[in-house]
Amino acid sequence: MKFILGKKIGMTEIFMSDGKKVPVTLVQAGPCTVAQVKTAQKEGYFAAQIGFEALEQKRIKKSRAKKPFRFLREFEIGADEEIKTGDVLEVKNFQEGQKVKVAGISKGKGFQGAVKRHGFKGQQTCTHGTKHELRTLGSVGMGEASIRKGKKMPGRMGQDCVTVKNLKIAKIDAKNNLIALKGAVPGNKGTLLEITEIKN
Repeated sequence: MKFILGKKIGMTEIFMSDGKKVPVTLVQAGPCTVAQVKTAQKEGYFAAQIGFEALEQKRIKKSRAKKPFRFLREFEIGADEEIKTGDVLEVKNFQEGQKVKVAGISKGKGFQGAVKRHGFKGQQTCTHGTKHELRTLGSVGMGEASIRKGKKMPGRMGQDCVTVKNLKIAKIDAKNNLIALKGAVPGNKGTLLEITEIKN
């Protein structure tokens, strides 16, 4: 299983070898260091904890002395995988054309109404008496004293953990630790992304 952490740089367009222009997302991926390997004998499961963006010595607290990284994430690994503490993971471990899944925190959109949040149509077909009522929620009651749980209503939108699957790696720049992913990934510029290979 191949995996790596990265930061979203932004979107652009590149030309492929066949002359086609494709939209891509540039990701500053790695290098990441394996901070800890968890085993079934000790922790009860197999996983690798990797760190991204090493901290300066003056910013390292005593409690984090063994894991001096800004970001730490855990990835599940197989029992037979040869990975040990201190290994460095880089973009050269991936190949162009390989499919991956990318997880990140989506853009926060604040408090939104039901039309934007859930795609409600609104009262646009009404005629008289609908001033300032075009985007209202409408009736929410069921003849009961309370509103049923799960009712689609206005509220906070975005800033959720989103996973996009089957993204193809268009280009890899191993020298500058860059991955160009075909298509869009969640989050703003600078969002932390977890990139994991998809096995066929």
